[in-house]
Amino acid sequence: MEILRVENLCKQYGKGENKVMALDHISFSVEKGEFVAIVGASGSGKSTLLHLIGGVDRPTSGKVFIDQKDIYQFNDDELAIFRRRQVGLIYQFYNLIPILNIEENITLPLDLDNRKINKQKLNELIKILGLEERRTHLPNQLSGGQQQRTSIGRAMITTPSIILADEPTGNLDSKSSDEIVALLKKSNREYKQTIIMITHNMEIAKIADRVIKIEDGKIVREV
Repeated sequence: MEILRVENLCKQYGKGENKVMALDHISFSVEKGEFVAIVGASGSGKSTLLHLIGGVDRPTSGKVFIDQKDIYQFNDDELAIFRRRQVGLIYQFYNLIPILNIEENITLPLDLDNRKINKQKLNELIKILGLEERRTHLPNQLSGGQQQRTSIGRAMITTPSIILADEPTGNLDSKSSDEIVALLKKSNREYKQTIIMITHNMEIAKIADRVIKIEDGKIVREV
């Protein structure tokens, strides 16, 4: 079952001589439960693509369908609500709220949506993340790996249609990177969570079901 479809997606910055095509007619689809890695050098357009898929930015042209919904038909407020409910975002630099403890950071998307917190699910998720002894700690009391696990929990708590991970190991040492990659793979295999991960590391990309390579804003290879 198709969970994501990208159609002729283009993103242009500037005009005339200053025009830059960050994305040039990108098209692909992702099946529910699939783990896809998007790889490319710095400046290839991979992060721009992820932001457009997640509705963080809007394209110059083209369409993105998540769960058969054309996300750019939404106005900004509707898109923000859809993104909060259906898209889990994991960033390289965690983006945790410093004054909230770990449990509060994880449940933030539910709080913003005025949704009831399922304590059983929260406790199970915190256990899977290995943060049981850290749930009342603030982000600055955690290691980089623990902060990234917290951001993964925040992305997973809403049971989103899709998780988008932008260089999730880029700010971590090798041991923490291995732990984060294993956690993402576990959520994909055991919970059938659909994941799209941006990375420049081909070794990390190999854990995915499919690898899409981007150069100069275009897909040049899929394996």
